[in-house]
Amino acid sequence: MSAMDVPAGQPVPAAAARAKAPATHWISWIALALMTTSSVASLRAAPTMAVYGLACVFLYIVPAIVFLLPTSLVSAELASGWKGGVFNWVSEGISKPMGFLAVWCQFAMTIFYYPSLLGFVASTLAYVINPALASSGVWTALVIVVVYWSGVWVSSRGTGGVAGLASAGLIIGTLIPGAVLVLLGMVFLGQGNESAAPMNASHLLPAWAGLSSLVLIVNNFLSYSGMEMNAVHVGSLKNPAKEFPRAMFLAMGLVLLIFILPALAISWIVPAEELSLTAGVMQAFDAVFAEFGTQWLTPIFGIMLVAASLGGMLTWLAGPSKGLLMISRQEGYLPPFLQKLNKHGVQQNILVTQGVVTTVIALGYALIPDVSSAYWIFSVITTQVYLIVYLLMFVAAVKLRKNQPDHPRGYRAPVLVVLCVVGFVASLAALLIGFIPPSQFGGSDPIVYVLIVGGGALGLGLLVPFLFYRFRKPHWKQPETEEMAA
Repeated sequence: MSAMDVPAGQPVPAAAARAKAPATHWISWIALALMTTSSVASLRAAPTMAVYGLACVFLYIVPAIVFLLPTSLVSAELASGWKGGVFNWVSEGISKPMGFLAVWCQFAMTIFYYPSLLGFVASTLAYVINPALASSGVWTALVIVVVYWSGVWVSSRGTGGVAGLASAGLIIGTLIPGAVLVLLGMVFLGQGNESAAPMNASHLLPAWAGLSSLVLIVNNFLSYSGMEMNAVHVGSLKNPAKEFPRAMFLAMGLVLLIFILPALAISWIVPAEELSLTAGVMQAFDAVFAEFGTQWLTPIFGIMLVAASLGGMLTWLAGPSKGLLMISRQEGYLPPFLQKLNKHGVQQNILVTQGVVTTVIALGYALIPDVSSAYWIFSVITTQVYLIVYLLMFVAAVKLRKNQPDHPRGYRAPVLVVLCVVGFVASLAALLIGFIPPSQFGGSDPIVYVLIVGGGALGLGLLVPFLFYRFRKPHWKQPETEEMAA
């Protein structure tokens, strides 16, 4: 989380935008590309792919073609024609219950996303205090609980102005550390040091050891998820049909560079068998700074990475729950207790309930001996739940093109049906592959792994919303008497 995957503001059709917005409101396609890059790119996934060495290039490009591109172009058409985000897209294309499922999964994925995000924060922060703590499950669980509840407290007070922290995070916690890591890594190799991972043509593809050898690619779907949220800005482009694809291709290139180059730099410096999936970035910084006698910079860069992650968490914490709340008040999908607003107009009861579940999940870090395994499991569950949203979105897009071909759209995706089929198949394959224990985490019982991932993804992603929908009551619909925070 990356980012993250938060219901954005309601877009308007491009025609209406042109009629109401003055020329000063147009944005350039380059600006849109940079906005998209800032919302998706992160160094957090770099250690996960660094274990593959040169093969990480292949493992990033494949999901970009079969998932990132279809998601971006299809969501652009939907956003330019229907306001209300994924709930309205799926409700119009399939049904309102399926729309509720889609917006629920957008919310539910954050329950597992924040423990994995804060697991990264805990490991990074450990390098500022005591590197030995990076492998401590108790330390990781403690950081998750304290930081998450602090974020809930801030969000429940309706605090504004934190969005700038996430924007600044692209520079402070991603571009600068990433550029320094790659630059010093190149100098490291230029001085005659041997790369920890082979960098020859025979290692362009990952070693094949059955389906389990490709499981880590599933995490890359989550790395690219959220691109569809920037499609709401398609109506702000002067020529959406030409400029939006340009913005997406430029953003894809920038995101690939940010993902691939730091992962390669880490693989040059840190041997795969010594790599921690949560602390790998700091391992690489620590090793390269030690090489140049500037190890005192390690905690400084650690603070930069932590600050960027926390800024993003605060910015996105209340977003998905707000989208869920708006739909639930209109349609009566959640009990009145969860629809209650505090004096600041914030859905505090949803945040607190989510916090209780997140705290329980955080204990997994203390109970699972290998912190990297816990981090991976929670990341997979996050991906599984969010992929349900994309499966529904692709189906809805095809049905809307077929059933409402003349509905005004500011942008029409080329070969939409092909894009949807490719995206749907890729998403379904990623979802299924996620149930296979990865080869890098051998030794544990695969049945236990499947039960944990399946229970988390299917239980939270499908069973819980079904129960809410099945047992809903007429009085759950709430009149719009309380004002929600902006």
